[in-house]
Amino acid sequence: MIVNAVVILAVLGGAFGAVLAFASKKLAVETDSRVEAIIEVLPGANCGACGFPGCAGLADAIVNAGAPLNACIPGKDKVAAEIAKIMGQEPVAGKIREVAQLHCNGTFDNAKAKYEYKGVIDCHLAVTQFGGPSYCYYGCIGLGSCVRVCPFGAMTIGENRLPVVDTSLCTGCGLCANQCPQKVLSIVPIDKQVHVRCNNRDKGKIAREACNVSCISCGICVRSCPEGAIQLIDNKVGSVSMIDYSKCVNCGICVEKCPRKSIHLDPPIDPQLVVCEKNQPLEGGCSNCPLQEGCGSKVS
Repeated sequence: MIVNAVVILAVLGGAFGAVLAFASKKLAVETDSRVEAIIEVLPGANCGACGFPGCAGLADAIVNAGAPLNACIPGKDKVAAEIAKIMGQEPVAGKIREVAQLHCNGTFDNAKAKYEYKGVIDCHLAVTQFGGPSYCYYGCIGLGSCVRVCPFGAMTIGENRLPVVDTSLCTGCGLCANQCPQKVLSIVPIDKQVHVRCNNRDKGKIAREACNVSCISCGICVRSCPEGAIQLIDNKVGSVSMIDYSKCVNCGICVEKCPRKSIHLDPPIDPQLVVCEKNQPLEGGCSNCPLQEGCGSKVS
């Protein structure tokens, strides 16, 4: 009986194996070798700035769905040229390099503190506690949620509690801007030097009391700009000066006219800086969670 059972099991196993082998060949999905080749030349950061689920998703979309050859923002022209070569097409010229810019100057010296925050080190959680630790409800919280999501190590928190962007590493992927609960970060072309360093929507006395360098929506910058590049942008909570970078010529007149010194003229950024040659893929698990330094968990 035992021998018969063993024989039957062996026969059934062989039969099922043959069926599976046949099915694997018959139902196999052919993969285009160009997908793997493109994955190899992409930065490997899986930042999602291209709008696809990671580098593998972008590679598949380029080969099978006609996605732009220069869709990889961190890779810039160099990666776009390599992808074009793989696809047998002409290189596509990329747009001017972009980097993150901070629209807040609410340092310890400038912004009036409301209380000392001692909770989980996360901007999203801190802002739920009475609008954050500062009397300015619109400024940077300063707890580094933007820093922790940057896959290129391009951001740090400075001694004045504001994030500092290393433009030699920043690729303009936009993850920091998307992460910020206060929306004080934006992605700006590197040839633009004039920036409004304030996000305060209040006017007059309220804005002044919150921060020494807050925008008070006086409109002097709007009236003084010869290019019409500055507007007072209104929403349901108030207004703030914002620059239309497509019109700004870096003349700096608004910087001189601003009575609150909330508009800055920065030194030029070298457009020849080479960034993102090859980055290590992000770790899985908790590595992208903004609570990773506060909840006590460790990435395995």
